[in-house]
Amino acid sequence: MNFRLYHLVIYLVIFTTGIACGGYLFSRSLPRSFLAYENCKGHCFNSAEIAGLVASSAILRAPSIIPNIVLQSENCIAIRNPRHEARVHYVLFPKHDIMNIMSLTPVDIPYVLGCFALARELTSRDHLQAYRLYTNGPELQEIAYLHFHLVSVDPASSQFKK
Repeated sequence: MNFRLYHLVIYLVIFTTGIACGGYLFSRSLPRSFLAYENCKGHCFNSAEIAGLVASSAILRAPSIIPNIVLQSENCIAIRNPRHEARVHYVLFPKHDIMNIMSLTPVDIPYVLGCFALARELTSRDHLQAYRLYTNGPELQEIAYLHFHLVSVDPASSQFKK
């Protein structure tokens, strides 16, 4: 086998392996439009969608690489928010690719309920009495993947209104 043909075979094997690995990593993720450079007919990936796709593949295929995991269940994973805005700030991700509240289907219900159960466990574990549990809409998401913030609130602050 000559040198050029040998390199061509090696490149094809690497390329095919990359396609197979990508197919495996993203097979459970929701279909998203293909990354286009200039002419994407009204919908190119934005940074939130790219972050959502990466989060989806990590949560569904390789949760052990996710940093700051504090608790997880069969249906949900909770991490400590690295850019916390309060004494306690967790982010809870369903272990099912859901882009936002508007894309929920009946199949997603156990995963969302699993996040609520995990939030209950965290509030009990951390003895939280003043907290907020919320999600952001698509325009406010930094990651286009449904997630919930569990944030402790100082009851004396003006943020906390009964």
